[in-house]
Amino acid sequence: MSARLPYPTHDGRINLEQQRKRAKELLVQLRAAAAPDQPAPLPRLADAQRLIARDLGFASWPKLKAHIDAIEFAARHPQFVADDEANTQHWRCGSDIKHSLHLAGFTGAFYMFTDPLSMGPVRDLPPEPYQAMRTDYISQAYGLERSDVQRRMADEYNQLPLLDGCPRAVIWCEADAYDQLFLIRLLSSLNRMPQRLELIQTDRVPGVQRFIGIGQLAPDVLAWLWPQRHPVTEAMVQLAHQAWAAYCAPSPQAWADLAHRQDLCLPLLAPALLRQLQELPGLNDGLSLTERLSLQIIAEFGEVPFGRVFAELMAKREPLPYLGDMMFHAVLRPLIDSPTPLISEAQPELAWPQRPLELTALGEQVLSGQANWLDQQAPERWVGGVRIKAGQGHWALDKTLHPTWRA
Repeated sequence: MSARLPYPTHDGRINLEQQRKRAKELLVQLRAAAAPDQPAPLPRLADAQRLIARDLGFASWPKLKAHIDAIEFAARHPQFVADDEANTQHWRCGSDIKHSLHLAGFTGAFYMFTDPLSMGPVRDLPPEPYQAMRTDYISQAYGLERSDVQRRMADEYNQLPLLDGCPRAVIWCEADAYDQLFLIRLLSSLNRMPQRLELIQTDRVPGVQRFIGIGQLAPDVLAWLWPQRHPVTEAMVQLAHQAWAAYCAPSPQAWADLAHRQDLCLPLLAPALLRQLQELPGLNDGLSLTERLSLQIIAEFGEVPFGRVFAELMAKREPLPYLGDMMFHAVLRPLIDSPTPLISEAQPELAWPQRPLELTALGEQVLSGQANWLDQQAPERWVGGVRIKAGQGHWALDKTLHPTWRA
C-alpha cells in the first residue's frame, strides 16, 4: 500500500495546520488504495500522521509537533534564544544568512569569508603571494575584474585577525567541503583563542528533505539552531591546523588519511574532506566526481541546457552539495573550451544557463572508461595543493577512494 506525500518543506519551517491537512489528504489516498476484500482494518488518521512525520524526518507525530512548537517558541521569544551581544562576531562563508540573523533578533556583527577554497590552487604560501594566487584564479575562473577580486580578497583576509582574542565569536557552517574548508581556514588562522568561541554546524534539519545549507533556512529556524552551538576546543583548533596543512600539501596522502578517519573531534570534517578528495581525477577516466556526474547527466538527457545540468546535479546527484552556479560554470568550462573537448556548447549568444550542451564523441569515450581525460589536452587544474597537469604524472583516486600515483 503506497501513497504520494505532497508538499515537502524547503526552508525548515513546518506549518502544523498544513501537515494536518496533508495527513487528511493522505488518509483518503490510503483508504482508496486499501483492497476492499482484505480483512485488515482501514487506515486511521493516526497512521497517516505517522507517515507524514516520518516523511519529514521524525519518528512520530508527537515528535514532529514538539519540533514545530520549539521553532514557534523561538520565533515568539527571540530575546530568549538570540542572546548574543553587540560585540559578538558571527562568521559565515557568505552573506546568505546575514539578513535572516537580523530578522531573528541577533545583534552581533556579521563577517563573511567567501574565498572558494574548494576550487583552484590552495598552497602554503606567505599572505601576499597566497592572496595573489587566489586572486588570479578567481578572476580568471569566474571572469571577474582582477582589481575587484583583489580588493575583496584583501578586505576579507584583513578581517581574520579580528578573531584573535575577541570577546565572543560564533562560526556558522554546514557539512559540505566549501563550509568545512572555511572552518579549518578560520581556526588555523588564529593566533590567540577568542575569550569565547562557539560553533554551529549541521548536516540536516528535520523537515527539509534535501538540505543544501543553512542559507536556505528561515530566520526562526536559525534561532532554533542557536541553542545547539558548542564550544570550540583547543583540540579542534589543532585538528584545523593539521587538516589545513594537509589540504595545502602537494601530496594528498595526509589529507586522505584524515578523510578516512571516523574519530575526528570536528565530526563533519572527514566526510567533507572525503568528498573533496573525489575532485581528484579518477584513476581510469581522469575525471573529478563533479565532472563525471555532469557528463552522466548530459549523456542521459541528450541535448540539455547548461542550467538544467546544474539543477539536476544539485537536486539529485551531488552527494554533498557545495557548488554555486558560477562555480559550476567554472568547473565545466575547461571540458568545453579544451582543444579536445568533452562537451559541445551551442548558441553562445544565449546566457550560459540557457546554452544547450551535448557530449562529444571523446566525451562519450571518457565517460565509458575507453579514454582518460588526462591523456588528452585537459587544462591544468588544482585541488587544494595538488597540481594536475595532462600528459604528466599525477595523483589519482582509485576505487577505494585512496590516492595513487599515475605515471
